[in-house]
Amino acid sequence: MKRIYSWMLTAILLCGAVSSQAQIMKAADLEKYAKQRYGEKWLDAAANLATGLKLDKNESLTYQQVIEVPGKTRQQLYVALNYWVTATFKDKQAITLNDKEDGCIIVSSTINNIVEHTGTINSYSVSITPVIRLDIKDGKVRVTYTVQNYDILADITGGWLSSIASDDRTFGDSKRKKDDKTNANLYDEQWEIARHYPFVQKDAQKRTCAKALVMTHAYSNAVIDKVEEALKNGIVGNEDDDW
Repeated sequence: MKRIYSWMLTAILLCGAVSSQAQIMKAADLEKYAKQRYGEKWLDAAANLATGLKLDKNESLTYQQVIEVPGKTRQQLYVALNYWVTATFKDKQAITLNDKEDGCIIVSSTINNIVEHTGTINSYSVSITPVIRLDIKDGKVRVTYTVQNYDILADITGGWLSSIASDDRTFGDSKRKKDDKTNANLYDEQWEIARHYPFVQKDAQKRTCAKALVMTHAYSNAVIDKVEEALKNGIVGNEDDDW
């Protein structure tokens, strides 16, 4: 009986550990992480990052890193990555490719509200949908992280001047109004990263896009760090062959 209770307790603890991995990093923690690494002045941080960043041929922001895992076969790494992906991304549609034979896993999952910013007239909520590609060989994994657009929800009554505006006032071509209950996944606009600050200096959404770039960059680091941790140490720390 004690053995049964012990097994049940272990199962509960393991489930809790896996659940804690369901989100790579909360938005508040990601912002703290970004500020620690790049500073609290988003415009300066974005400008500094841009000096070392290059957009790919599709004008997307792409990061790539090879993680060395000596002594691990492609099969072992494939299993470890499947475990990590399944525990991390709860959306069943997130895994867009899972090819064991070729050793390739592709994940695409939206990170909502990575940035919220109040402008003069509008307020913006920025989400991103990174494409994460994991290519697997014996002893190593190549991680490719790509983002092309910022997905934007704009509140046309959310700016700091809007408090003096009448409730029925609208601005330009903005679509979303205060308290609009439209599906949050139906974005007002997509802003191409290549067409905004810091890759374009004259940008009406300069401050919003500065923070969006820094947060997107920080999230890429978090993803790669989590993949490396899962490959080298497992998710819960006891995924070895000694059982």
